[in-house]
Amino acid sequence: MIRFRAVGYVLGQFVLTLSATMLVPLAYALATGGDGAGEFVYAASITALSGVLAMLVTDRPEQELSQREGLLLVASIWGAVGIFGSLPFQFSEHFPSITDAVFESVSGFTTTGATILPMVEVLPDSVQLWRHFSHWLGGMGIVVLGIAILPLVGHGGMQLYRAEFSGAKSERLKPRITETALSLWKIYVLLTAAEFLLLRLAGMTWFEAICHAFSTLGTGGFSTRSTSVGGFESPIIELIIIVFMLLAGVSFIQHFRLWVERNPSSLVRDYEFRYYILIVFVSTGIIGAVLIGDGEYPVFEAVRSALFQVSSIVTTTGFVTDDFEVWHPLPQLILLALMFVGGCTGSTSGGMKTSRIILLGRVVDREFKRMVERRGVFAVRLGGVVVEENTIQSLLNLVYLAFVVNFTACLILAALGVDVLTSISAVAASMFNIGPGLGEVGPRDNYGGLPGAAKCVLAVCMIAGRLEFYTIIVIMTPAFWRK
Repeated sequence: MIRFRAVGYVLGQFVLTLSATMLVPLAYALATGGDGAGEFVYAASITALSGVLAMLVTDRPEQELSQREGLLLVASIWGAVGIFGSLPFQFSEHFPSITDAVFESVSGFTTTGATILPMVEVLPDSVQLWRHFSHWLGGMGIVVLGIAILPLVGHGGMQLYRAEFSGAKSERLKPRITETALSLWKIYVLLTAAEFLLLRLAGMTWFEAICHAFSTLGTGGFSTRSTSVGGFESPIIELIIIVFMLLAGVSFIQHFRLWVERNPSSLVRDYEFRYYILIVFVSTGIIGAVLIGDGEYPVFEAVRSALFQVSSIVTTTGFVTDDFEVWHPLPQLILLALMFVGGCTGSTSGGMKTSRIILLGRVVDREFKRMVERRGVFAVRLGGVVVEENTIQSLLNLVYLAFVVNFTACLILAALGVDVLTSISAVAASMFNIGPGLGEVGPRDNYGGLPGAAKCVLAVCMIAGRLEFYTIIVIMTPAFWRK
C-alpha cells in the first residue's frame, strides 16, 4: 500500500527547497536595481507556503520509502518543479498563458532548452537568470540536489537514486548516497566556475558568462540571445562551449575518477567514452565534408560549424550557431539520428545514451550469429564484461517504450494539425531533451506557434524522457495502484 502522506511530506520538503533556489534570481534583481524582483517575491512566497502546508498536513515517514513510493515521489517532484518553477514566468508579462509558462519551466528543469519566446532579450535579467539556473539545477537532477540537501535516512534516498538513474550503471562512488551526490556536485560546480571564467575572458559579460555556463554544464541550451551562441560571432567562445559541452556529456563517474582519484587511464579504458568521441568525430567529418562539398563554407568554417552542431546535438544541449535546417539533407539526417543517441550514461545529457546504442548493436549482432549458427551459444559483452540477459531485456523494453511514446506523441501532434516533419522532430527533441528540431521548431524558430495542447504533450515527453520513460509509464498502469 502506498503511503501517500509520507510521499507528500517529502514532496513538501522538495518544494520548500525549490523556493530557496528562487532567492538567487531575487537577490540578483535586488542587487541590480529591482527589475523583476516582484515576480520572485511572489513566486518564492507561494512556493514556500505550499511546501510548508504540504509538510503540515502529512506525516514524516518513519521507514524507508518503498520502490513504488519512490517512483511516485520522483514523478510528483518533476511535476511540482514544472508548476512551481513556472511561477516567475506566470507573473511576468512576457508569457502569454499558463501553458506557455509551464512549458518553459519544464523545458528548463529537464534541460531541454525548447522555448516559446521569439525574442528572449525582452526578459528582465533576473528572469533570464532563472531560466538558465533551472538548467543547471536540472542538469545534475533536482532529485539528486534534494538528496544532497535533505536529511536522507528514512526519506527514500536509495529509492530516489534508483528511480532517477534507472538506466545508469549500478555503481556508486561513495558508500552513502549523500556522499555520492555531494561529490558529483563539487565537480559540477568546479566545471561551471571554470567555464564561467573562460567565457568571461573570451569577451562575454559577467551575466552572459554565468548564464551560458549554467546552460552548458546542464546541457540545456537556453541562451541570452535569440540567435543563441551564433549571436556572439566568436570562434573562441564557440570552442570553449564545445569543450564544456563534450565534458558535460561524459559520465560524471569518469569525471570523479579523473579529477578526484587522479586516474586518467580509467577514462581512456572506458568503452563508452571511446565510442562517444568516435561518434562526435565521425559525424563532424561527414557533415564537414558535405558542407565543404556544397561550396558554401570555407574549410575552417565548415569544420567549426559541423563540430559545434554535432557536439550540441549529441550532448542534447541544443545551442546553435548556424541554421542547419538549410543544410544538405544528409547532415540534417545525421543530426536527427544523433538526437536519439545522446551522451554517456551518468552524464547530464539526454538521449538513449551511447552505451545503450552500443549494447543494442551487440544484441543485433548476436542475433545474426544465432541465425547462422543455430546451436551456438553467444554472450553479449561490453567492456570485456558479459551482459546479463535481464539487462538486455530491460534495454529492449526501454527501446520499445521510447518507440511507443514517440509514435503516440507524434500521432497526437498530427491530430492537432502540426505537420509531419515538425511533429517528428519536436517529439524527438522533447523526448531526448534537445530543444531545436526541424520544420516549425527549427534552430531559428521556437515552439510558441504550436497549439496549447501540443505544448502540454511535449512537456510530458520532456519529463518522460528525463526519467527514461519507465517511471512515468509505470505509474499510469493499474497494477501500480493496486494494494
